[in-house]
Amino acid sequence: MNNRQIGPVMVDAAAVSAVFDWRSAITALQEAYAQDEGGAASPPRTIAASGDAWLRIMAAVPPGRRYFGAKLMGAAMGCATRAVEYVVVLFDRETSSLAGFVDANLLTGYRTAATTAAAVDRMAPAGPARLAVIGSGLEATMHTRAIASIRELAEVSVYSPTPEKRAAFAQAIRDELGIPARAAESGEDAVRGADLVLSAARSRGEVPILYADWIKPGATVMSIGSTIPSQREIDVSVAALADLVVCDNVHEVLEETGDMLAARAEGIAVADKCFSIGQLMRSELAARQAGANIQLYKSVGGGLQDVVIADVILSRALDAGLVQPLPASFERKTI
Repeated sequence: MNNRQIGPVMVDAAAVSAVFDWRSAITALQEAYAQDEGGAASPPRTIAASGDAWLRIMAAVPPGRRYFGAKLMGAAMGCATRAVEYVVVLFDRETSSLAGFVDANLLTGYRTAATTAAAVDRMAPAGPARLAVIGSGLEATMHTRAIASIRELAEVSVYSPTPEKRAAFAQAIRDELGIPARAAESGEDAVRGADLVLSAARSRGEVPILYADWIKPGATVMSIGSTIPSQREIDVSVAALADLVVCDNVHEVLEETGDMLAARAEGIAVADKCFSIGQLMRSELAARQAGANIQLYKSVGGGLQDVVIADVILSRALDAGLVQPLPASFERKTI
């Protein structure tokens, strides 16, 4: 698609929300991961820090997409606001020019859930399913919406520690998606009998919140809340139970998530059953999936997700006329 564009533009949070579409995002991610053999399109994240200030950069050149670039997050923790702002900076393959800036706060929630749904679409059996959700925050909400776009959900059960929050979550799912939803009294109550199990909330005190003996045979499990060594979400029994673990970044899942570090410390050979989402998208795991009882998707996030979703959003915002042209131009240097 050759969107008409003159100079760099800004896509603000309101435009991001207005143009985002789950199916478009999920399909774009599936296509990009299928083409990213070896993971060269998205290197590991980079973090620069000095004193109380830090900058994180997540770059990607997605195969088959018009735009490439990086997500930047920066914070100076000594300032009064202690806030983080996110932006994805995109360049245009067709012109080699700086194409635009996309507000990435809401985008980050979209990309995490869309990537999970892209994986689960290739992991879970087709047909109606019961979804159990542990957590009732933004990630839990985004993931429920994303999963509902790829599977017919017969019921959603949700547990989080605060009764009012889990009740409000269930009511919101009933109102927004028209899906039967109930607030469970415990994590075990929510998970028992579910076909799809989403763990989307780190626990207080970093104590695991999901255990293997709650999970029924044949279920597909998703864990997205533990992304650094100090964080815990799933018990080591879940890592032991899983026959196949699909990761959006195998190295970071194995080396930088508290859940997998704990499993390895217990002698569980998780590395032997961890594979990339790209392998999943290229159908390279079909034989392993056929023999798997429990499949686990483990997410830490990645630049490819950010840039692919920003590409989709920028393209749709240009078509809808919802971008803000910037009163600036950049000097060009021949290379």
